[in-house]
Amino acid sequence: MKLPRRIAQTLINSLKGGVVPRIGLQYVTVGRAAEIDALLRDVEIIAEGGASFRFIMGKYGSGKSFLLQTIRNYVMAKNFVVLDADLSPERRLQGTRGQGLATYKELIRNMSTKTKPEGGALGLILDRWINNVQQSVLERSGLRLGDPALAIGVEREISAVIHSLNEMVHGFDFARLLTLYYRAHLAGDESQKAKVLKWFRGEYANKTEARQELGVNIVITDDDWYEYLKLFAAFLKQAGYSGMLVLIDELVNIYKIPHAITRQYNYEKILTMYNDALQGKASYLGFILCGTPQCMEDPRRGVYSYEALRSRLAEGHFSGVHKDLLSPVIRLLPLTNEEMLILIEKLADIHAGLYEYRQIVTQQDMVDFIAIEFARIGADTHITPREVIRDFIEVLDIVYQNPKLKVRELLGSDSFQYAQNAVNEGSIHEEFAEFEL
Repeated sequence: MKLPRRIAQTLINSLKGGVVPRIGLQYVTVGRAAEIDALLRDVEIIAEGGASFRFIMGKYGSGKSFLLQTIRNYVMAKNFVVLDADLSPERRLQGTRGQGLATYKELIRNMSTKTKPEGGALGLILDRWINNVQQSVLERSGLRLGDPALAIGVEREISAVIHSLNEMVHGFDFARLLTLYYRAHLAGDESQKAKVLKWFRGEYANKTEARQELGVNIVITDDDWYEYLKLFAAFLKQAGYSGMLVLIDELVNIYKIPHAITRQYNYEKILTMYNDALQGKASYLGFILCGTPQCMEDPRRGVYSYEALRSRLAEGHFSGVHKDLLSPVIRLLPLTNEEMLILIEKLADIHAGLYEYRQIVTQQDMVDFIAIEFARIGADTHITPREVIRDFIEVLDIVYQNPKLKVRELLGSDSFQYAQNAVNEGSIHEEFAEFEL
């Protein structure tokens, strides 16, 4: 497999470090074709003006985070804007100390497009929107840059876009900030543009600060940040994008909230988002939330402890053996031994290409490696793709640095066997297994 060294290096380093790489996932994705197809059908609905809301549920190590990043890369290639964030004790959907607003800030900070996939794309999106409107007016009118009539035409077009947002909740305020940004852009006032971006990012502490710097008497708060996501989705469509997809991982952090009332408020926010998506109250907007079976199905603390969500999301009478990928909840199963074998074959090719050596790991070596990994005590319930991948890359590194060492000798050595058998039923604690690949 020949791919750019930068991508190969990122893949190997990220996977060996136990984290999901942001680029190059298409080179190592295996076993999720049906789930990806189902989610991409949602994307088509979003692009047509609809909305979607999905949960991805799977045990630790089943590949939820990996699937999220894969979908992220797919939809950015389809001209979508993607916002993603991991929940944590400081970032929730609702809170009494700004935890909901903290999640909004993280989402906007990670706003990504095809041309700016690493995040921080808000300013680029707004500038591109203004430039596209200007170019459109130029082409239709035949005017030239610098012509006073051009500015009038551009402002008229921008006013039409802004007017379409006024009927939405907080739409008037959102539109006013867009107007301020356009005028600052026209005047070349970078300081004013930075202040407007600060407002959109939810970074003003209170109304007094916003009024002093921008002359507006409103700020984004913990209670209404979700309404601004709906406004962003509607605006982005007007700005030439296909839609907006919001990815939220580590739903387990809501499950871990000790106070029952606080958990219920967070589940109530999920219910609001879910209802808006399915009832047509949101447009050009999709949500994907990831969690474990426990944080979803636990009747005391999980998502299903909120009866309104349980009645909407719980499986029907005909689920079970057959997967229903059209339901709101997509269940992920761990990769099979055969799928893991395909994955490490790809990794071996990438590693050999990165370090420019002739492939020294045979098919039988890989089969032996997978057999040893899955023969570990407790592997059927505890082993994760992250562990298998990390072990295999370590084998590749050692064999590459010691050319005289044969893979079979390494796999058969006492130290390797001891390391494999050291994992037992109680040795992997959930708090360390949460960050799965």
